[in-house]
Amino acid sequence: MKAVMIIYNQAHNSLVQAALDKCTVRGFTKWPEVQGRGTHKGEPHYGTHAWPSMNMATLAVVEPEKLSILLAELKAINDSAEKQGLRAFVWEAESAI
Repeated sequence: MKAVMIIYNQAHNSLVQAALDKCTVRGFTKWPEVQGRGTHKGEPHYGTHAWPSMNMATLAVVEPEKLSILLAELKAINDSAEKQGLRAFVWEAESAI
């Protein structure tokens, strides 16, 4: 199994949910308010008066055969509005209960 952490501007929430649904990824955990800023581009997302936007984060554990399809869907979302920001990180989920 693969763990996928998706961090994205709140504006992408419905698109990320649609990507998970399209890839039949049912289980996930979502954090609705996450602060941060991108590595190279984009504005900070701090939820302050100066930087009012916020990020969200979703963690899903997926079957390896769904991973490339999900990442392609997420890349398409990011490519459509790159300054808003979306990143996905993948690592092994060695065991689960």
